[in-house]
Amino acid sequence: MASLNVGNLGAYLREQRRQAQLSLRQLADAAGVSNPYLSQIERGLRKPSADILQQLAKALRISAETLYVQAGILDERDRDEVETRAAILADPSINERQKQVLLQIYESFRKENALDADGDGAESDEMPSTN
Repeated sequence: MASLNVGNLGAYLREQRRQAQLSLRQLADAAGVSNPYLSQIERGLRKPSADILQQLAKALRISAETLYVQAGILDERDRDEVETRAAILADPSINERQKQVLLQIYESFRKENALDADGDGAESDEMPSTN
């Protein structure tokens, strides 16, 4: 079977599984997929659906968006946002409520900056000169 072009999804999944200290069988059981199917995904022989990626992400306790980028489902331009969200969600030193608040603040800043970029540019990070 030829390897499909699924980016680094398989290697990324394998690394996430190892960091979570899960065996292939444990992750397959937790995600509700077969052990052989998960093995084929990790070896780049199968391209999983978005639903399967979401199940795997939930079992690994990582952001599904991160897996979507790795699988080529999400555009590469969204990678910084996805990685930021994933880092917040993966941080074990803050609780779930704190993670959600941080994500809300992050999203509000992104929206504000997008509006500024679309507007006339009147808003600036620079301090006005005092001549």
